[in-house]
Amino acid sequence: MPVQAESGVGAWSRAEIAAFVDKVVAPRAAEFDQTARIDPSIIAEFAGRGLWGAVLSEADGGTGAGMTTLAEVHEEVGRGCSSMRSLLTVHSMALYALDRWGTETAKQRWKADLVAGNALGAFCLTEPEAGSDFAALQASARRTDDGWVLDGHKLWVTGGQLADVLLVFARTAVGPAAFLVEAANPGISRIPVRDITGTRGSQVAEIVFDNCEVGADALIGPEGMGLAIATGVLDIGRFSVAAGCVGILQACLNACVSYANSRHQGGALLREHQLVQQMIATIATNTRAARLLVWQAARLKDTGSPDTIMATCIAKQFAATAAAAAANDAVQLHGARGCTDEYPVGRYLRDAKVMEIIEGSTQLQHILIAADACRNQARVIPID
Repeated sequence: MPVQAESGVGAWSRAEIAAFVDKVVAPRAAEFDQTARIDPSIIAEFAGRGLWGAVLSEADGGTGAGMTTLAEVHEEVGRGCSSMRSLLTVHSMALYALDRWGTETAKQRWKADLVAGNALGAFCLTEPEAGSDFAALQASARRTDDGWVLDGHKLWVTGGQLADVLLVFARTAVGPAAFLVEAANPGISRIPVRDITGTRGSQVAEIVFDNCEVGADALIGPEGMGLAIATGVLDIGRFSVAAGCVGILQACLNACVSYANSRHQGGALLREHQLVQQMIATIATNTRAARLLVWQAARLKDTGSPDTIMATCIAKQFAATAAAAAANDAVQLHGARGCTDEYPVGRYLRDAKVMEIIEGSTQLQHILIAADACRNQARVIPID
């Protein structure tokens, strides 16, 4: 058993997590992409290393050592397989919501299994007409003598095909509210979503709630506080996506350096051509910058600073756009080979495009960042 490290999950250091990703996750990422599913054995491997509970500290009943730890875990997993990282993201969002706002009954029912990875969580917000607009939310929840009845249709539920528990947002008589619902409920049906652009292995589904009866303890937080809860949960999701984008950047950098060191063009290695050097230098610089932005958001979270919300928006916007640009350059550098399954850079490009959309699009981040800058006259956010 390794000694407790300064960073890492439980007794696993970042280096050990990286080695695990290199040995177990990355070699099968293309398979997961092509088959549009994650092998259950990999989910069990993650459970054995405590990775499903990394969003919560050990003091809170989880396996992590803070948000910097979470960033490292999601970066390394994102470097190996964005589909697997996406499952880890939505699971972390559901577990975080349960821990912060769930009833004691719900915690006793789900928390230990979610931390251990014996049950997986997913996040249900987006709808066919409303999208992610809370003001237009159509899913409904009405009170009964025994609890609630949910009706509605949710789209783009990452992990929806295999999740055991769903964090669902629906409108009540008081306003939007959050519910934690067992996915095996007979009032729930799942429709697999096929042939999406990227993160194909994340087993996305449509979820339909039809007269779905749940107990009173399914309500997460006060009735009518769904928007506030979603804001907190989405902050965790954006943080995870930002860290995962750093992983994509690092993967693109690794792939480009490896190819440029081995491929000859015009009588010289690719790395000796100045335009190739420019591509690699830009990816290397953006990788480091994105990682530092994620670390800043993590430190602010660990200290309880309200500045972490905007720091996360900035990190997500920068990392996602940088990852998409890096993946595009990586395909270009690989030439025709980059457009085939022979090399992973094509998958990086498809996955990176998804990152610019999920957990708040790049354009939404621009709106939030600009509004904050104007409101605070571009106040400098402290690093620590």
